[in-house]
Amino acid sequence: QDDQSSIDSVRAALDAGVTFFDTAAVYGLGHSEEVLGQALKSDRSRIVLATKCGLVWDENRNPARSAAYDSVLQEAEASLRRLGTDYIDLYQVHWPDAEVPAEETMRALDKLVKDGKVRYVGVSNYDVPLLKQSLAVRHVDSLQPPYSILRPAAEKELLPFCLENGIGVVAYSPLTSGLLSGNYTYDTTFEEGDWRSRNKAHTGEGLRNNVDKAEKLKAVAESCGITLPQLAVAYDLAHPAITSAIVGVRKPSHILGVLPAADVTLDDATLAEIRAIASAES
Repeated sequence: QDDQSSIDSVRAALDAGVTFFDTAAVYGLGHSEEVLGQALKSDRSRIVLATKCGLVWDENRNPARSAAYDSVLQEAEASLRRLGTDYIDLYQVHWPDAEVPAEETMRALDKLVKDGKVRYVGVSNYDVPLLKQSLAVRHVDSLQPPYSILRPAAEKELLPFCLENGIGVVAYSPLTSGLLSGNYTYDTTFEEGDWRSRNKAHTGEGLRNNVDKAEKLKAVAESCGITLPQLAVAYDLAHPAITSAIVGVRKPSHILGVLPAADVTLDDATLAEIRAIASAES
């Protein structure tokens, strides 16, 4: 990804009214934080800057989970340097670390808040039991789970739990890693190094099934006067537990193409139609 294109995309989002920017230390092994910090430095007071800890990499650039107390504190210092700021608005645990109790990780995050280096604490990819363990130490301000029309599992337990416990939800992958972009066909393929080349939803019968569903959802979107990506984001935002939906952008036109979804209201009949399409067997 070209750095200037990334910066232009961030600036276009900011100019369009976007104020929440989410990244992670592991994205580009620190490079994403550096670029985002550069793009937003002059507007730091206007924006909510979110990043993540819990994934570290070795000298061979191999990432591994690490959410131990000391590791989290060290990661925060490194992120602050790369972002070029003296505080992080929302600091999130990227993935749970099975080797470290959730309580230990939360104690580290709580220290960062008390030290003034972090304003709010979040977690990503946590289930309800891990959220309960974390809440025993301090309030969890946000959860970042995967959630989309084609991946609605969070609706069952996670979203109701967050709604009941005052935990904001930052939904990621509302376009289901491109399946709801409207750009995939039966013949779409991915390079060998792309995880989608090994993913059932993006290959073979799974891909064909999802392309069929995307075409039906596109018709629903057209009846609403919007695009399929806008429908996908609007669906996430329609859930009362959802605070925001994250979309990845590579060029300014991407954010400008999806941003109108923030102003879309889907009625109950449309939501029911969407769910029926998504849940239909192939």
